[in-house]
Amino acid sequence: MTSMNASRREFLKRSSALSVLGVSAPFALNLAAMGSAAAQTSPTDYKALVCVYFAGGNDNFNTLVPSDANSYSAYASLRGGLALPTDGILPLTPAVALPDGRQFALSHSLSPFEALFNASKLAVMLNLGTLIEPVTKAEYLAKSRRIPPKIGSHNDQTSIWQASRPEGARSGWGGMMGDVFASANQYRTFTNVSVAGASTLLSGQVAPQYQLASSGPVKLAARVRAPFGSSAVAATLEDLIKEQRTNLFEKEHAVITKRAIDAEMALSGALATAPAFATVFPDSSLGKQLQMVARMIQARDTLSNKRQVFFVQIGGFDLHDNLLGKHGLLQADVSTAMAAFYNATAEMGVANNVTSFTASEFGRTITSNGDGSDHGWGSFHFVMGGAVQGRRFYGSAPEIANNGANDTGSGRLIPSISVDQYAATLGKWFGVTDSHLLSTVLPNLGNYDVSTRNLGFI
Repeated sequence: MTSMNASRREFLKRSSALSVLGVSAPFALNLAAMGSAAAQTSPTDYKALVCVYFAGGNDNFNTLVPSDANSYSAYASLRGGLALPTDGILPLTPAVALPDGRQFALSHSLSPFEALFNASKLAVMLNLGTLIEPVTKAEYLAKSRRIPPKIGSHNDQTSIWQASRPEGARSGWGGMMGDVFASANQYRTFTNVSVAGASTLLSGQVAPQYQLASSGPVKLAARVRAPFGSSAVAATLEDLIKEQRTNLFEKEHAVITKRAIDAEMALSGALATAPAFATVFPDSSLGKQLQMVARMIQARDTLSNKRQVFFVQIGGFDLHDNLLGKHGLLQADVSTAMAAFYNATAEMGVANNVTSFTASEFGRTITSNGDGSDHGWGSFHFVMGGAVQGRRFYGSAPEIANNGANDTGSGRLIPSISVDQYAATLGKWFGVTDSHLLSTVLPNLGNYDVSTRNLGFI
């Protein structure tokens, strides 16, 4: 019996690993709940975290433009033909001015963000990126501090961003935050939800990510179309799939498949009864993904969910060429979709309960390669929501220079804020305790002074 229980646990563990790694496996395996996690608390309110991931490495310097006279002059000189003109940027006036007269402006393509910033619903992170511990340029050059491996590698930096661990990590910090509260949700399956395929960020150890399409839950083939047009055949096939088995693996497959079918039916029913939004979402991939997230939040009471972590993604940011032709279109899509999502949360009366944040594996160089920019390190990011301490910049404004005080060359910024600090601040708001953040979720957080672990943006 002991051997059987151990084998069962290993099967479930490996099933989760397949989901995390994106290996071809039955869709139902991605829906397995692998155990019972006791929540640190039993929350009575609802909260959700929503990660909006810019795949490819967003060009930070044409997202948030240095706009005070000295910085803009340096920016324009270093960027050359990539520099946005002064009539193509939107100056931001923060509630608390930056030191030394530093100022920043948004790309005109991000105009919906300007309104959110001015309404104190949007905050800006300055020079945020992957770190193991704080590092200065002198320490970087002397190799006296640990730095993340393979800076500039898409795969490696994506993993470190989403898991604070090298490529191959099986659990991400978003998923592990969801783990803490999985038992507070009636349907634990809907704790960590991706509308963009498998994500390391949402891979939990207790509540593996649930993947659905922007159109809704994905049904098993037999439930999409009755075989031979016969509902009786479909019902018989479903009974066979869910039938109890004596073989260990067949038995677990039946249990997991039944759970998948039950989850799909519950979610389909909850979404079908939810009223339509007055808010109009853009007809783009990201717009549809965020609309589905909004619909799931709308169904939170029907499904008895208290804590959820969501993941959506927009690609196309690896702009080594045609930066000016493509980047603005991506930015317009991002800002329009995220603004619509915020408006939908306000429409539902949960704007203070939902916090969205952007992520991307790295920023890009301030120098031009002729038609685009190359892989960098630190970047600028946004946090949006009713609970956000908005209309503020967080972190230190980097020097705008090639080989300046903040960079490793070509304007490749050494981050002054770590992803771990960013995630810890979000986790604290979500309700995760300091001890759990340090011991399990964010292994590098202990390398930072306790006074700097919470960035204070929410």
